[in-house]
Amino acid sequence: MTVQPLQAHEVPDYRRIVADSDLDGLCGAAVLKAFRPEAEVVFSHAALIRSGQIDHLIDRETVLVDLPFHPNCGWYVDHHLTNRPTASEAETFSTDGGTSHWEATPSAARLAYDLLREVVNMDHLSEMMPIVDALDSGGISLEAFLEDGPVVQFARTCSPREPEYMQEVVTLLSGGMTLETLLEHPSVQPHLQRVQQERKSAEEHIASHTEIHDRLAVCRLDETPLRINGYLVTAWAGDSVDACCIIHGFADGSIDTPGRPALSASFYANSFLKEGQGRYDLSRMATALDPTGGGHANACGCRIQSPGLEANLEHWLKMWSERETVLAIR
Repeated sequence: MTVQPLQAHEVPDYRRIVADSDLDGLCGAAVLKAFRPEAEVVFSHAALIRSGQIDHLIDRETVLVDLPFHPNCGWYVDHHLTNRPTASEAETFSTDGGTSHWEATPSAARLAYDLLREVVNMDHLSEMMPIVDALDSGGISLEAFLEDGPVVQFARTCSPREPEYMQEVVTLLSGGMTLETLLEHPSVQPHLQRVQQERKSAEEHIASHTEIHDRLAVCRLDETPLRINGYLVTAWAGDSVDACCIIHGFADGSIDTPGRPALSASFYANSFLKEGQGRYDLSRMATALDPTGGGHANACGCRIQSPGLEANLEHWLKMWSERETVLAIR
């Protein structure tokens, strides 16, 4: 797949960048801000977009990157399977003056990078792009993940719980700072040290709070501040699982409080297995109960729905037990 780069006159106007609060969203925002340094950056997440809670920030001068489609934005840049505008949505959006770039690239940042590579100097970001691609698309090796190098650690520092830090980092990256210099920056170093310690606690928690149900690892992080990605759970489970389900957040949490988020579930394929990806469409589980859920077939998530967590889990485990007909990718 080849993304056709834009010429300067083809780049839509934007004064605000709304991006996801993870490494992919951060780097996508950095690329867009490198082209237009005066643009404001707002970090958000999928649930806020789908719930309409930041509609007031999205207009024809807004570019959305690594987030669900919103018809009021001016430019849409994304790669998630469940975010892709339908043909009718895309046609209406274009007719109304919007510009949509949806491609199945390894990351949304890669799509933004390829679109703008001929109109802005991004040599300082070139070293970072393959890492962003690998982490976002399940392409990182087990050895690289277990080594837990500084870039893998840096990815874990990107979070909606750290808005000031995210703003500082996107400014540094968009301004030309190299990855090597960024990792040594005094604002980044404390966060790297923090996530190193958090990983140790997370590994201990996984060992005592994870159960395997018919090759699906279910890790319970609910009512704890821990945030664990699928790589860590599937690395722990090894070849005994094809995927994992991670429960996180708080029963009294909210999508409005990053420090105390609502109860949610994340689903990840075991990318460390040979041909471990592309076997099951886990997004069907993420959207089965929550209409605002979604993501990729191999990595996705949703919020816990009424009547509650245990009922949701029971529903997903039933779907998983029927996975060869319900979830299998043909």
